[in-house]
Order: sequence, then structure tokens, then C-alpha cells
Amino acid sequence: MRTTLAVFVAVVSLATVFAQDKEKPWEPHPRTTEYPWMSTATWKQLHEGFLKRAKDGPVDLLFLGDSITQGWGGEGKAVWKTEYAPKNAANFGIGGDTTQNVLWRITTGNELAGLSPKVVVVMIGTNNFGLRNDTAEDTAKGVEAVVKAVREKLPKSKVLLLGLFPRDAKPDTDFRKRIAAANAQIAKLADGKAVVFRDIGEKFLDKSGNLPADIMPDALHLSPKGYGLWADAVRADLDALMKE
Repeated sequence: MRTTLAVFVAVVSLATVFAQDKEKPWEPHPRTTEYPWMSTATWKQLHEGFLKRAKDGPVDLLFLGDSITQGWGGEGKAVWKTEYAPKNAANFGIGGDTTQNVLWRITTGNELAGLSPKVVVVMIGTNNFGLRNDTAEDTAKGVEAVVKAVREKLPKSKVLLLGLFPRDAKPDTDFRKRIAAANAQIAKLADGKAVVFRDIGEKFLDKSGNLPADIMPDALHLSPKGYGLWADAVRADLDALMKE
């Protein structure tokens, strides 16, 4: 019985890997993987909630991304209330999303329909590393596809494209290296006008390049202090872009 179960699990795991291999980071795909911390049903509910938000009224500032962005509604809630709620902001972040998931949401999923925000803050890609083991080059291509789709759907909106935040407590890990390589590529997407790029990762690190636990307790997701640092780091850019 145990042998049969082990074989079954192995087959399922291989099937998942092969299915993911077919999903290119620059091609739109909905969430199909069931995670202990989020089912596909919950993912669909969040997506549907964003569609409703778009219909409910105008949005001047839109955040688009994964769990780090979704966290503005959790650990970052207090900062959001004072910093972004007055700016008529909306948060379209979903935990576990990859570039292809966000790309699906804003193309096939049509989440941006009816919206015309002044600024869209985009940060996506860390799950391409952590959940899919994509290369830095492919992840950067995925980010490029997301930015291109946002620009096509919202031609009047400015994009504040953020570099992927650092992860792992210590510097010089594989994740850190891939993030640095991806950021170097996506920085080239900026034109300084319609798309502005900022890598604010150093704001979260100590002098030795470590991620302090009071900023990212799990070396990935931000604490309330971390969200405060994020808001401080992009305030000048957002104020300037929203006035244009």
C-alpha cells in the first residue's frame, strides 16, 4: 500500500512539473496548482473580486502583483490606510502568482477593463523562482510581457515597475543572484516616462546585505515595518507620476 501511494505521489509530482514546464513565463496561464495556503477556488474568488472592484468605481492608483503586494491588506494594512487609501488605490495582488498568472488576469481575465488609473505599481516574478524554478532570463521575459500588457490595456497610465525584492536571510544565495540578474534585465524596460523602474531592495537590507527578521520575518514577506519602508521608498516617484 505504501509503495503504491509513493508511486502515485511521484507520478502526480512529475505531472505537475511537466505541466509547469509547458507554461512559459511570458504566456498567460490561470492558476491551476492547489496549494495548502490557497486553493484554485480561492484564487478565482479573488480574481472575481478584482473584476467587481473595477466595476464599482474609478481607481487612481493600482498595485498589481503576488503575495507581497497582497500583503498591503494584511501586515501593510495600517500603512495602506494612511498612505494609499487617500489616493483612491486598489490592490490586485494574489499570493503565489507568477508572471503568467498575472498576465492571464489582465488579458484573458480582463481585470483592467473599465479602469484608467494614473499609476500602476507592478512587482512580480519572485514566485517564478520559488515555485517554478524559472531562470532569471525567462522570468524577466515574463515581467516584460506583464508590463507590455498593462501598457496596451491602460495606455494613459504610468507604470512604476519595481525590481523584485530580495529574499533569503543571507546574501549570495541562488535566489539573490537570480533576482539581481532578473532586475538588471527588467530595468531595461523603463523609458523614464511611461515606465519608471526602481529597485528599492537595498532599503530592506542591513549593511552586510542580510534581511533583518523585523523587516522580513520569513526572509520573503514584509512585516508592518517593511511595508513602511516600501511606502517611504516610492513616495516621491508616486507623487510625481500621479501629478503628471
